[in-house]
Amino acid sequence: MNGSNLNGMEPNSKNEKSNNADYVLPSADERPAFVNKMFAEIAQTYDLMNRIMALGMDGSWRREMLALCDLPPNGMLLDVGTGTGDIGYEALQRYPGLKVYGADFTYEMMAAGIGKVPGHNLPFTQADTFDLPYADNTFDAVVCGFLVRNVLDRVGAFAEHARVAKPGGKVVCLEITPPSNTVLGPLFQFYFFKVVPFVGSLISDNGEAYSYLPQSTVDFPSPDVLQRAMEEAGLHHVSYREKMMGTVAIHVGTK
Repeated sequence: MNGSNLNGMEPNSKNEKSNNADYVLPSADERPAFVNKMFAEIAQTYDLMNRIMALGMDGSWRREMLALCDLPPNGMLLDVGTGTGDIGYEALQRYPGLKVYGADFTYEMMAAGIGKVPGHNLPFTQADTFDLPYADNTFDAVVCGFLVRNVLDRVGAFAEHARVAKPGGKVVCLEITPPSNTVLGPLFQFYFFKVVPFVGSLISDNGEAYSYLPQSTVDFPSPDVLQRAMEEAGLHHVSYREKMMGTVAIHVGTK
């Protein structure tokens, strides 16, 4: 893991924008630097906010993702956008003998995850999802959780994940879906666009981060469109499962 802060940004600087549903997402050119800075600032409280945003269900989603990986004994797993390593540590605890690696764009997120689960060592590497520092055909499965909404070239990201997967290996993606138009849509939108930013501002002292995260789902593709993006990236037999009343989806494809 690189010991320097990516792009030379100060991890503790704060932005004074208000948190509301009218929050404007950064431009395409600004997005990578903004996302890196944002996650650096909320790294220490990210796990707690994840539990709150997912209503405590994120653990079951991670376990379901790992089951879909169809990992062989003593296999190799890569978690891209690993953050503090939740998926990687879950895999280490559930599959003895598995070799697990975590890669993330933001140094501070990985630093917060070092030693998080006593007795389990998760090697972290600072890396860009479009340029992973691994050879072709290395991993039995490549997973990502809540990463893809932060990138604009989703096909390119999935293609890079597929590149480092072995033939026959799985690429699995856990992601929030766009705000629903179902009868529960207004309730979900109130929770995600009002409650989450408010609670996030209290816990992390960074309301902007938790205004960005809901807004990043507004123009995010529906599960069927994301399925086609994975297929365009060269993955086969792509399918998905919707969770938490259609507010989250787990996609899986085969190289």
